[in-house]
Amino acid sequence: MNDKNKADFGKIRPTLVPTQIIRDIAEVREYGLLKYPETGKDGWKEISIERIRDAMCRHLLAYLDNPLGLDEESGLPHRSHLATNIAFLCEMEKEGQKEKNNEV
Repeated sequence: MNDKNKADFGKIRPTLVPTQIIRDIAEVREYGLLKYPETGKDGWKEISIERIRDAMCRHLLAYLDNPLGLDEESGLPHRSHLATNIAFLCEMEKEGQKEKNNEV
């Protein structure tokens, strides 16, 4: 295969991302859809950034206390909830929604 003709310089390389984090986030998102079916798949966008940060911190603390620990309610690893909250924050702050969602 001749890759010399492919102009990829400066483009992101999604294949560098470990795939388990995608699976972990998907599991938490599936759980969220079952728990809150009325909000739909984008319901998280209506949550204030402070509440997402608080949830992230709670899951981080639980993970630090027990890296193999599971969330009592969902039965999923705290690291999966942590990854999901970080993904939400990345998306919200990417689009400048930080100020819009800053109310508690």
